[in-house]
Amino acid sequence: MVQITAVELNEWLQDETRPDPLLIDVREPDEFAAYRIEGAKLLPMRTIPARLHELDRRAELVMICRSGARSYHAGAFLKQNGFERVYNLAGGVIAWAQEVQRAAA
Repeated sequence: MVQITAVELNEWLQDETRPDPLLIDVREPDEFAAYRIEGAKLLPMRTIPARLHELDRRAELVMICRSGARSYHAGAFLKQNGFERVYNLAGGVIAWAQEVQRAAA
């Protein structure tokens, strides 16, 4: 699994020549409601095993959580189940808020 920084993810999302990845937020619904990255899909970590069929194994997936730990474990699970293009947002939404949102303000 590839670690990707918030700045790198933002550059990817801004690059019109590159297809956007599928952003998978593995936090709980209340966390997601409080703060999220635009375009992210909520898929709580505990539900992933039962919902693997909802994900495209060929897509580039960026796993997101609060700090990058839960998303790393969820991404590792996906890798073990045949997903090859999995990225983990290092630092999670905390890094996104500090490095991308704050920079845009």
